[in-house]
Amino acid sequence: QVQLVESGGGLVQPGGSLRLSCAASGSIFSISAMGWYRQVPGKQRELVATITSGGTTNYKDSVKGRFTISRDNGKNTVYLQMNSLEPEDTAVYYCYATQRGYSYWGQGTQVTVAS
Repeated sequence: QVQLVESGGGLVQPGGSLRLSCAASGSIFSISAMGWYRQVPGKQRELVATITSGGTTNYKDSVKGRFTISRDNGKNTVYLQMNSLEPEDTAVYYCYATQRGYSYWGQGTQVTVAS
């Protein structure tokens, strides 16, 4: 199994910034992709950003230019730098990692953007 431990969530004002971190541990052989999803109560979980082991990134359109995903392969850690946060970004953010065709999930961390 792969375990994912997240940190960095919290309460910020609109226009503020947060950096989320997620470290993978356990049976790590070759993680092909890591990323972040988010979910609001009553709505479907949605993809925010992904990054491959080679550094190729993809973003949800609404976060392009504001969020930056990165990873440290040596530390098996993925980051999400979130700038210019908006109330619409409020959600539980879930880290994920894919290895050998199977996806693993973190416990989720709450991000609240409010005045």
